[in-house]
Amino acid sequence: MSKGAYTYNLEKLGEPGKDRMRFELGDTMVEGLSDTTALTDEEIQAAIQAHPKSWKRAKLMLLESICRRFAYEVDTKTGPMWLYMQERAKAWREDYEKLKKEVSVESCSIPQSGNGERPKPPYFYAGMQRNERAWGI
Repeated sequence: MSKGAYTYNLEKLGEPGKDRMRFELGDTMVEGLSDTTALTDEEIQAAIQAHPKSWKRAKLMLLESICRRFAYEVDTKTGPMWLYMQERAKAWREDYEKLKKEVSVESCSIPQSGNGERPKPPYFYAGMQRNERAWGI
């Protein structure tokens, strides 16, 4: 089994790819390899390739993976130093939940027509026969 690569190039942040995803996730401390980095380059690339048309879905896939990975970590005390691992897991979970809501709302939005324009609103709609003047509203 290969270990995987852990790289980060600041010069490529403008391009949609591994380095930008690392930046957005805050997973940029690659110097310590798997000790300081949550994801390998290959995991990030796989998520981007799995969702080529949706950056947010790829990011959501990676956040879910991180949440599952860190869910079992516990707070640890080594001498006078505390490592608050549950706080880290909680931060990743909050990012995941927030993005999950965004993706869910976007997937329920009005579909676009084949030419990229939004369709015209329907002629009939709920409440169209409501007469505010008749009810004194």
